[in-house]
Amino acid sequence: MTGADGSLTTDALGLRMAAVEVEQHASQAGWDQPARLFALAPTAELAAAEPELAAELGISDGFGDPFTPVEQELEDPDWPLEELLGDITWPPEVAGVLAVVERLVLPPGAEDEVPTDPDLAARFAAQHERHEDVRIVVGVLRTGEAHCVLRLRSHDSDDALIHGPDVVPALVEALRETLDPDKDVM
Repeated sequence: MTGADGSLTTDALGLRMAAVEVEQHASQAGWDQPARLFALAPTAELAAAEPELAAELGISDGFGDPFTPVEQELEDPDWPLEELLGDITWPPEVAGVLAVVERLVLPPGAEDEVPTDPDLAARFAAQHERHEDVRIVVGVLRTGEAHCVLRLRSHDSDDALIHGPDVVPALVEALRETLDPDKDVM
């Protein structure tokens, strides 16, 4: 979200900074990594509640980034993140959430050629001559802000990141639902 003058709000800027930080962290591990999930803790609250952890992370109350990403261990990292999100809810102390996934994307027009069988579709995408490997980081806050960061394997540099609030709308919505306090979990 932006302020009246068109500038990013503190929350929106903090989310953007956290999304870029997490993308660069994921980038250090290289490509072909499993999905990852991060809770976003307000840095000042984390520093006040957990001073030893804050010191270990090099953060202090009132200084630094507004949000601190805290990686969550996924029980089964090979399970599709989009399916896991349906069973996840966050306590009120979590200000937001970030997800990291890698996907193959196809050029416009290729979707008409994709087989309906999921296994055949995956094989088709992997073998398509114009497929693109993409790392996607999507973050959302309880206050409504969203930010997406994409890195293309073919343009694998920090200055070629693609940004936007709703670049991956389905994942934005799935993450927002994990923050819904009225969500029913099976």
